[in-house]
Amino acid sequence: MTKIKCLGVLFDLDGVLVDSTPAVARCWTKWSLRHGFVPDEVVRRAHGRPSTATMRELLPGLSEPEHQAADREMERWEIEDLDGVVPLPGALQLLQALPVERWAIGTSCTRPLAEVRIRAAGLPMPLRLVTAADVRKGKPDPEPYLKGAMSLGLAPADCVVVEDAPAGIRAGKASGGSVIAVRTTADDAELSAAGADWIVKDLDSVRLNMLPNNHHLELLLGE
Repeated sequence: MTKIKCLGVLFDLDGVLVDSTPAVARCWTKWSLRHGFVPDEVVRRAHGRPSTATMRELLPGLSEPEHQAADREMERWEIEDLDGVVPLPGALQLLQALPVERWAIGTSCTRPLAEVRIRAAGLPMPLRLVTAADVRKGKPDPEPYLKGAMSLGLAPADCVVVEDAPAGIRAGKASGGSVIAVRTTADDAELSAAGADWIVKDLDSVRLNMLPNNHHLELLLGE
């Protein structure tokens, strides 16, 4: 059993707390076919990153109003497609065990999309939610997790980031935090190459132990 002491926990949303993979794949497949791209390649590229970043890379010739319109359309598609959006194993139990002031979510979703998926999955709404609209640079830039730690009043080094995507792992490490990776999306080789400190199957492998004397959290990792 691995024991990790920290003061706060910063979660990614999709692929860590919520399984939205089928919905994401459907929306990006629709977009890819419209623009002549290979859907599987675009879905892999888009995972864990703001949708606007993927669109700007693949369609650099669009004007700024066109980019904004495309991003709004993708957000609408994703908000409307909640079929199969469910909590991932262990997510509800861990969030319910954590003190509400000790955890935050840092996601590449927009705020409306994040809130819709959290509710659809039946998870508690966080007191602190950092979304694509709250940062200038998305993952793999560390800004989402720097702001997540700040929202808790903590130093990033005192936080553990929980991620499933290489871009998010790199963001967590660059913020100064340590990273638990869940193997819900990528394989162990990709997670390790991105810098994950620990790898577990999912959040069902993570338990919480409160340390009363110094107010630290202790996360217990096991398969």
